Amino acid sequence: MAELTPSPDVIFGTKAGSNASKSEHADGSAGISPLNPSCPKCGGKKLWRDGNRYSIFGDKIQRWLCRDCKHRFSDFEDVLKAWSTLERIEMIDTKSLKSWDDKDTSRQICVTETKNLAAEQQTTQVPRRNEEECKGKIIEHAFWMQKEGYAEATITRRIRLLRTMVNKGANLQDPESIKETIAKQQKWSVKTKEIAIETYSCFLKMQGKAWSPPKYKAVRKLPFIPTEDEINSLIAGCNKKTATFLQLLKETGMRCGEAFMLEWTDFDLENKTVNITPEKGSEPRQLRISTQLIAMLNSLPKEKPKPFDCSHRHFTRTFRIQRAKIAIKLKNDRIHKIHFHTLRHWKATMEYAKTKDILHVMKMLGHKNIQNTLLYTQLISFENDEFHSATASTVQDAQKLIEAGFEYVCEFSDVKIFRRRK
Repeated sequence: MAELTPSPDVIFGTKAGSNASKSEHADGSAGISPLNPSCPKCGGKKLWRDGNRYSIFGDKIQRWLCRDCKHRFSDFEDVLKAWSTLERIEMIDTKSLKSWDDKDTSRQICVTETKNLAAEQQTTQVPRRNEEECKGKIIEHAFWMQKEGYAEATITRRIRLLRTMVNKGANLQDPESIKETIAKQQKWSVKTKEIAIETYSCFLKMQGKAWSPPKYKAVRKLPFIPTEDEINSLIAGCNKKTATFLQLLKETGMRCGEAFMLEWTDFDLENKTVNITPEKGSEPRQLRISTQLIAMLNSLPKEKPKPFDCSHRHFTRTFRIQRAKIAIKLKNDRIHKIHFHTLRHWKATMEYAKTKDILHVMKMLGHKNIQNTLLYTQLISFENDEFHSATASTVQDAQKLIEAGFEYVCEFSDVKIFRRRK
């Protein structure tokens, strides 16, 4: 039976180049092989050692160059040694499996574990295909919400939440898979799970489908209200841009999304007012700002049309890093609980404590439903709170105190007395 033999070039490697060393001897004389080789082409005996070549198994093969006809060839003895090495290595393509002599009956194969390759291939490819389909559906859903007139912030939040569920193994075409994924998220709050259910319901609405959503109901808690000193300490410790943003939220009580949408043309620095374009179905409104905030705004660069024209996620991440450093420096863990929306709660609470006018607070916040504003009436229990006091003997002094947040109390010995809650 003819054996399957690789080509010499495959076995003995690539040929030596024409610029290879002419001789391994320092004097450049022709070497003599033990077999006294001669040129296979012209039979000449004037030979030069012309470098080496190696087989795929590392056998060294001497190369020769004929000085008469310039023919290059390999040493015959080295070639035979390389072939003998090749013959000693058992290769599967040089054996005949049809012959009984080639079968070893004295061996047995012990299998401890087997794999179903077909099933394994299926489990690795189907999720990848499902993931690609889900990503395409998510992009389609984003365009659908844009055509339906959803707010940009709502679209961004829902698309991010859908991608998160897909990354956690959910199949958007299987409602039971969505239920299981949401139920497994131990770190998600009940409110986040409610938003996830609302997000997937909107996704099914695009496809004209319906489902039986799980029941999650978040318990409404009273918001955290920091002291003004804690807020001022946080503002003082942040960088210029973040401090201006926080001061704006503190004085106006606007949402952070409304602050990000503000343009320089919305500020009337001469009359000390700002026009707020609402979000989440709120009412537009005009609110007053302080001289301190105007000075902070003037310190910001004005190359862009918006004073806070940046990535919202990056801006929020930067704020959290600064907040953590300030909390550690002041050794006050309560600062960790201050978020952008916390300043809205603080402003509404302080405004109602000062005016006791719920309609005024409702208009300042831009609420359409007074039920949302009544929450802040439950936060007023300041009978034993402490105040900062100040006096003013001139109109200019009184004006400065009012702009700083002090409220008039009474007049004693021609001196007006003001107070501000700590």
